[in-house]
Amino acid sequence: MSIPLIETTRDALPEDVGRATLVGRVHVPEFGGPAVVALREDRLVDISETFPTMTDLSEQDDVLAAVRAVEGGASWPLSDVLENSLGQRRDAVHLLAPIDLAAVKAAGVTFAASLVERLIEERAGGDFEKAAEIRASFEETVGVDLADIAPGSEGAAELKRTMVEQGLWSQYLEVGLGPDPEIFTKAQPLSAVGFGQEIGVAEVSDWNNPEPEVVLLLSSGGRILGATLGNDVNLRDVEGRSALLLPKAKDNNASASLGPFIRLFDEHFTIDDVRIAEVDLTVLGEDGFVLDETSSMDQISRDVEFLAAYTVSDSHQYPDGLVLYTGTLFAPTKDRGAEGRGFTHTVGDVVRISSPKLGALVNRVNTSERAEPWTFGLRAFIANLRDRGLLERVGR
Repeated sequence: MSIPLIETTRDALPEDVGRATLVGRVHVPEFGGPAVVALREDRLVDISETFPTMTDLSEQDDVLAAVRAVEGGASWPLSDVLENSLGQRRDAVHLLAPIDLAAVKAAGVTFAASLVERLIEERAGGDFEKAAEIRASFEETVGVDLADIAPGSEGAAELKRTMVEQGLWSQYLEVGLGPDPEIFTKAQPLSAVGFGQEIGVAEVSDWNNPEPEVVLLLSSGGRILGATLGNDVNLRDVEGRSALLLPKAKDNNASASLGPFIRLFDEHFTIDDVRIAEVDLTVLGEDGFVLDETSSMDQISRDVEFLAAYTVSDSHQYPDGLVLYTGTLFAPTKDRGAEGRGFTHTVGDVVRISSPKLGALVNRVNTSERAEPWTFGLRAFIANLRDRGLLERVGR
């Protein structure tokens, strides 16, 4: 019997759900496509007549007021939609990733612990069997706690000079400690999967892991509007062979998950809640393997507002808005199988990512090749909005 994705549907929701302003997207078979929804009490209310896309909502001058004022149309019991999503009921209303036209961006190497693991991947050349030895050697040689070094500071510059002299400087240290963070494109608009859907690990990989992250929703002007949870699925062996293979390591079918909802900032949830968020990760394998880890956002090396401001600037525009994965503290080293191998996924793994004020994002692992193909792209989305008489409302 397969491991259940979650214990109860209640576990999918923020602990203070009664005070949360939650928006998202669902697939409605009757519509033949998606609807933007807002949670009101125990029902998801369709607000697509006013906001045909999530981008239309996120581009409002006052998003919170807009959500609270819109009347909405059809509605569905929240519990039913969650159950349908967990059961992958394509014939019933179920959750999708809570964004549509937004660009999907990610910040890399934003935590010292993950920075060390990127260095290990690089020096191992993607060979997981070398990781344990290199990890011990690096910690002994460097002799400093990278968490104590502020990126872009004089201390970071001095460390760079020392490590360059020792032949230890790396492209990962450059983005982890230098003045410029790593910001990359994680996935294409509309390609991310949502709560209950399968995530994909490309068959080419033998060393990979989930990356549990807090993800920011930004308007085209760079305003941070709220947050959700994300899994930035990563192929460690592919990126370890060469950082130029980052697109192959990061952007594969079903390799980006988001959800279950976007929690908008309001009087009960602010950017400061993001800064202190605790993100829990549980991986349950059909082989009996269990992994439990916690990532604390207060250990991030670069503030989330800095990352957002760096991403949306005079040199980078996103007219349809964007989401920004903010990075992860999690770098799995617990052995699964042979000693020193570390962690890697197997098909059937259940991945649970949760945070008290954001709920829980749950997915089951498949290969990217066998997970449901991404077929509903921009042309299909535009055609669906046209057929429903909503296209003329887009951008208003």
